[in-house]
Amino acid sequence: MHTGHKMFFYLLKKQPLPRDINMKPHLVLSFFFLIIFYSSNSFAQQQPDTPFAPDFFPFSVWYSGGDARAPMLSEITSESRTRWGRDLAEIKGLGFNTVRTWVEWQRAEPRPGEYNFDNLRLLMELAEEVGLKVFIQFYVDSAPDWVGQQHPEAKFKAQDGTVIESQSAPGFCTDHDAVRDAVLNFYTETARVANEYESFYGWDLWSEPHIINWANIDYVANAQFCYCPSTQARFRDWLRGKYGTLDVLNTAWHRAFLSWDDVSPPRFSTILSYTDYIDWKTFIYEKLAADLRMRYDAVREADPQNVITSHAAVSSIIISPHMGVGATDDFLMSEQVDFYGVSLYPKHNHPDRHWPAWRVMNMMDFTRSANRNNEGWYVGELQAGKGTIGLIVSDPVTPGDHRVWIWSAIAKGAKAINIYAWYPMSSGYESGGYGLVNQDGSLTRRAMEAGYLASLVDKNQELFLDAQPVRSEVAIVYNPLSQMVGGAQRRADHPMAHHNSLIGYYRVFAENNIPVDFIHRKELESGDLSQYKLIILPWSLMLTQDAADGLKQFVADGGHAVGEARIGWNDDRGYASEHIPGMGLHEVFGVREKEVYMRERDIALIPHKSEHPVWNYFYHPGQMAAAHRHTWQDTLKGTLYGKSLELISDNAEVLAHLDMTGDPAIVANRYGEGGTIMIGSFMGMANFPDTRPVNNTFILGMADWAGVNKPVVTNMDKVSRTPLVTRVQRNSEGDYLLFLINHGTSDVRPRVTLPVDEAGSYRIRELITGERSLQTARGSGDKNELRLDPVVPGRDVRIMHIDLRTF
Repeated sequence: MHTGHKMFFYLLKKQPLPRDINMKPHLVLSFFFLIIFYSSNSFAQQQPDTPFAPDFFPFSVWYSGGDARAPMLSEITSESRTRWGRDLAEIKGLGFNTVRTWVEWQRAEPRPGEYNFDNLRLLMELAEEVGLKVFIQFYVDSAPDWVGQQHPEAKFKAQDGTVIESQSAPGFCTDHDAVRDAVLNFYTETARVANEYESFYGWDLWSEPHIINWANIDYVANAQFCYCPSTQARFRDWLRGKYGTLDVLNTAWHRAFLSWDDVSPPRFSTILSYTDYIDWKTFIYEKLAADLRMRYDAVREADPQNVITSHAAVSSIIISPHMGVGATDDFLMSEQVDFYGVSLYPKHNHPDRHWPAWRVMNMMDFTRSANRNNEGWYVGELQAGKGTIGLIVSDPVTPGDHRVWIWSAIAKGAKAINIYAWYPMSSGYESGGYGLVNQDGSLTRRAMEAGYLASLVDKNQELFLDAQPVRSEVAIVYNPLSQMVGGAQRRADHPMAHHNSLIGYYRVFAENNIPVDFIHRKELESGDLSQYKLIILPWSLMLTQDAADGLKQFVADGGHAVGEARIGWNDDRGYASEHIPGMGLHEVFGVREKEVYMRERDIALIPHKSEHPVWNYFYHPGQMAAAHRHTWQDTLKGTLYGKSLELISDNAEVLAHLDMTGDPAIVANRYGEGGTIMIGSFMGMANFPDTRPVNNTFILGMADWAGVNKPVVTNMDKVSRTPLVTRVQRNSEGDYLLFLINHGTSDVRPRVTLPVDEAGSYRIRELITGERSLQTARGSGDKNELRLDPVVPGRDVRIMHIDLRTF
């Protein structure tokens, strides 16, 4: 075991350090951090370092020599050097600046301590010859068989006691000391090899992290992992860190354990309490983050400088903590690496399941939001070609798809693009899919277009690396605790309600080109919220007292907040609040819940005419587009719960009534220097999968009420399945980058208004067409505007670099 790894686990278990461990100060500090992370529930973790400042924008395609699919590797033959060299030269010639390769533990360490990096060495030599950087992906989910032979007790175990025999995947549980040591040693040894080469650039530690990967354990009902002795011991250590004593744990769980050795994770639900289930699922989130951090430190032992990343299968807005293979929280994971990323497969398989524009945008915005402190994020995998899953085949991936997907990611602050993969998958149920070129190696139109896009990014990489998206003034709270209401027994009750509720609000802002962040519930507890004017808490049925206090302070300081039905109903133990809104939020929202009516359908909310600013879009028709004009006869829609509210504040004002009873159902309140709106239903959830025009207008009214500024305005700002998306970035010199992304198939010519810092002549360089022009911004004081009317072809993009300097 490496010195640092030994220190961490001896200190974690509060055991004296053996004499063979050298107490170097930097190791003590590094692993003291890990102990704090591992043994507490604190979200506010220190970054691995200060934000990584990249000087290079990797634009790669996945390739590891020959046509073997990841994580498999081709056998090296007498022809490999020639064939691999030809492929790499073609990748470079198309315009890519990086190749993304991989190392597989099963192949690289066929016997304990004997490493074989022949494939990696050959590829890095050839990449160096043609002038490509190399980015390396680790794969340890496919483990060598000797691991299981030496440590059979390290096999994964389901909640019913079923032991999982590895078939290369899913490997073995890294909570086992010896398995963890072997994995971390493999990371460090790989780092030593890679750093011998000038072509090497960076790492991805973990592709699509879960406890179990690449294995569908469908012969166990609702399989949950991991219940092996090592994970149970690690869970007990986590509980000691949270509760301190067994008596406190027994009180929290309503149990009567006599010894810590008796404590184990829950396997089923009871009617009494589900605090144990909340603890278990929270532990899984934090365990996966700590596992990622251990891999980070293992690489850092041999590589102190190169960028280190990881990427999720999908953003965690889609992930439920109930999933048995282990749910990840993007916000936690992003704290452990320099950049955290995501896989993007908008046409993954069946044509009926292709992603609409809002899903492409949301996946990117959520990952961007989780990486705000990292000042960038990575596209870990971007779909190269048609998807195949057995007999299911997607529609073709087109050059237009790549234009929209790639520039959308960069517009949202991505600092790397990695296209998966060069060759289609050569084996497995994905065979024939996801390739940039054909199976025989011949080029496709999309390969040539992707290479051209890579060359454009490479040519302008200093600009893209320096620029950042303008800061959002709207935040939507991501709160995985609310997915646990009712515990394991209720996991089938509206399992996507949290996701659907967030998306119902997100689409309205994003498609109207109002930048929006997702923030974690724990940012309410301890984060800096000063950049936001409006915070929305959809489906926040479970909160912590600290989060409630943070929201209360945010409003008192002048912020605006929107809550939905039963906010703060339960605390983070699963215990009911005395009042609803809970945890003192009834004072902030100026209401108490009277009655709740559950209906599995639309719930009508009847507007109450007033002068409140949220209604401006309704009865000031000169201030909005025709799509947002409504009358007082139009009905807002909620769903699932209709809640009648009792006003308890002199500053409270009724905005809508519950149709079924006539009671107040939407109420605005002034609190401190700010204001709130309580919606006695789930308006966001009612806005999914199809948005409601009246709800959209009301939600836009929230932004107007909060004084939210738009960084760019067009005459095409509206909710649409094929929106024209505009995004603005600023660089360190104050220049503007304006992205116009046409998700539709027809050409458009929008009227664009860009607020700028000062009046005068602006130099404009269009990055794709190369056109240059001068445009004059007019206005006075702090209200100056630049007006543009570019043509944006269908499934295409226009990007303008705008500054005040002369030619």
